[in-house]
Amino acid sequence: MLKLYRSSEVGIEYWEAWDDGSGGHLVHWGKLGTRGETKTLTSSLFKSALAKLKQEADAKIEAGFLPVELEDHAILMIEYCIEGMGSEVDLAKRHTLEDRLNETLGWTGLGACDGGSIGSGTMEVCNFVVDFDTAKQVIEGDLAGTEFADYTRIYLEHAA
Repeated sequence: MLKLYRSSEVGIEYWEAWDDGSGGHLVHWGKLGTRGETKTLTSSLFKSALAKLKQEADAKIEAGFLPVELEDHAILMIEYCIEGMGSEVDLAKRHTLEDRLNETLGWTGLGACDGGSIGSGTMEVCNFVVDFDTAKQVIEGDLAGTEFADYTRIYLEHAA
């Protein structure tokens, strides 16, 4: 997967691409925090899908798009109160939330969920995001009115 970002007059833009599993490449782009647009690059008689992808990626890089290294992502944590070490229901909820966050963060160009932890009265889900404030706003909107809306806080974890 290739992920590129740039700041512009409209905000932060993303452009990403990955192998679609059938010989083509899915390209996804937009303003950070929005679902953006997608298209599929396929091979033609004169040009392979990979060559088309390289041409598009080179043009984006020339236009100022750059990767954001994982160590430059913010660590966004979502915390829930649980009883003691948690139950099987709590663990199932966390796993379902992790899947939902991967979907939400991925399709809005923000990042990905990195798993979570459970025990000692809390359950946390860890996410690596390109922009904390935008990701927090998108997550709050996505979780509102769902079984996941009962979090105690969403916070920025600072690496040691």
